[in-house]
Amino acid sequence: MRSTVTRVAIVAGVLFLTGACATSQDWQEWRAHTTHFASGEHGFFSMRNNKDGSDPRVYRSDIEDSRQQNWWGLYAITVSPSQIFQN
Repeated sequence: MRSTVTRVAIVAGVLFLTGACATSQDWQEWRAHTTHFASGEHGFFSMRNNKDGSDPRVYRSDIEDSRQQNWWGLYAITVSPSQIFQN
């Protein structure tokens, strides 16, 4: 009995902690797509850039990939043309 209660508590805790990291708007955006990222390139781009865009690292190939692969997300990374790295 004790091990069952412990397992349920652990599962509930993990679900709470992983679900608490996203806002309702984030969840709505993620439910609208069948995958978390549009492609591997999209995933690497998102991991390289933080949500608030305070330290953007955008390459010319990222811009081309985002257009071709139709990337989505709530947090757009905006940079001036002078901040775009050439590949």
